[in-house]
Amino acid sequence: MIWVPLLLVACVVAGIGCARLCRAALAAAHPASTGLPGDPPGDPYGPAAGSEPELTVLEAAYLAGGPLRVIDLTLVSMHRDQRLLLAHTGWATVVDATGGGRDDLEGAVLGAIGPAGQCPVPAVRPVVAAADSVRALAERLVDRGLAVSESGRREVAAGVRAVRAAFLLALALGTASALLVPAAERTLVAAAFTLPLVASGLCLLIDRIEVYPYTRWASPAGQRLLSGLSPADPLTALATRGPAVLEPELRAALRGHAPARLP
Repeated sequence: MIWVPLLLVACVVAGIGCARLCRAALAAAHPASTGLPGDPPGDPYGPAAGSEPELTVLEAAYLAGGPLRVIDLTLVSMHRDQRLLLAHTGWATVVDATGGGRDDLEGAVLGAIGPAGQCPVPAVRPVVAAADSVRALAERLVDRGLAVSESGRREVAAGVRAVRAAFLLALALGTASALLVPAAERTLVAAAFTLPLVASGLCLLIDRIEVYPYTRWASPAGQRLLSGLSPADPLTALATRGPAVLEPELRAALRGHAPARLP
C-alpha cells in the first residue's frame, strides 16, 4: 500500500492548487468598483462607437488588449492624422510634433521615438507601455471595476501554474505507483489517481472557458461593455479586434517588418 501516501500527496496538492485558482478567479471576476468617472471631457479619441459615454476608444483598447493595444491605437491614430508615418518596414517617423502631441499618450510616443524623429516600432512599444499615462488609464479602469488589476492577473496566472503542476505531479505519482505495485493492483491504483487528475484537469478547463476571456485585462463588467461596441468605426474595430482589421501595410508596420506580399 505504498501508493496510498503518494495518492494523498497528489490529492492535497491538487486541492490546494484548485482552491488557489478558484479564489483568484473569483477575485478577478468581481473587482471592487469605486464608481469613479471616466476620462474627462475633451478626450481626443472620444467614446467608442456604440458604447456608453464613459467608455472611450482608448479604454476599450486597454480592456480588449492591454497596454500594447492602446499603443497600437495611438500609433495608428497619429498615422491617420498625418502626425506620424508608419512605414511597412516597421519604422515610425514623426511628421508633425506640434505641441508635443494632443495628449499624454501621444507625448509618450513622441518621447519614445526621440529627437531623431525616427525609430523602429518595436522599440517604441515597451517605452510607452511603461509610461505614466498608460498606468493611469489602467488604474482608472480598475477603480471603476472594468479591468482586472495587475495583482489580480498575477494571482490568476499563479493559480493556473499551481493547478498545472498539481496535474503533472498526480500523473507522475500515479505512474510511479502503478510501477511499484503488483500487476493485479494497477487497475485500482489507476482508478484512485483519477480523482486528482480529473479535479485539476476540470479546474483548468473551466478556467479556460469561464475565466480566460476576462482575467487578462477586462473584468466581466468590462467585457459586457466591450461586447456592445460597434465595429463600424475603424478605431473602435482596431481597439476591440486588434491589428487584424488593418490594411496589410499597417499590420506590417506594427509587427515591425515588411509583409511577404502586398496587394
